[in-house]
Amino acid sequence: MAQKEAFADVRARLEQQRASLRSDIAALAVDNQAAQDDAGIGNHIADDATDMFDRERDMALRSNSQELLAQVEAAIARIDQGRYGICARCGQQIAPDRLEALPYAIYCINCQSIVEHER
Repeated sequence: MAQKEAFADVRARLEQQRASLRSDIAALAVDNQAAQDDAGIGNHIADDATDMFDRERDMALRSNSQELLAQVEAAIARIDQGRYGICARCGQQIAPDRLEALPYAIYCINCQSIVEHER
């Protein structure tokens, strides 16, 4: 069985996650634009501070969603290229349990630990 076929379920799950992330990013962009359009309209400085907090939170959420979207898209590309489930650092198989929990993982658990320690 070809690797693409072996990972059809994973690909479907990743594509569903990609669609959800794209939707979330679009919604956050709309919310942020609406908040910017209303900026400074409050009658009280506390209202303006709350609005600023909400905008910054939405921008952080959007940034995180965009980063996760990039990881999901990269995982889909690895499936297409026949490299899915192979550690990008050591070239060994990534444990199926790890891929089940984190389908866009690029490192095996040992290499992930090393990479995090190096940071």
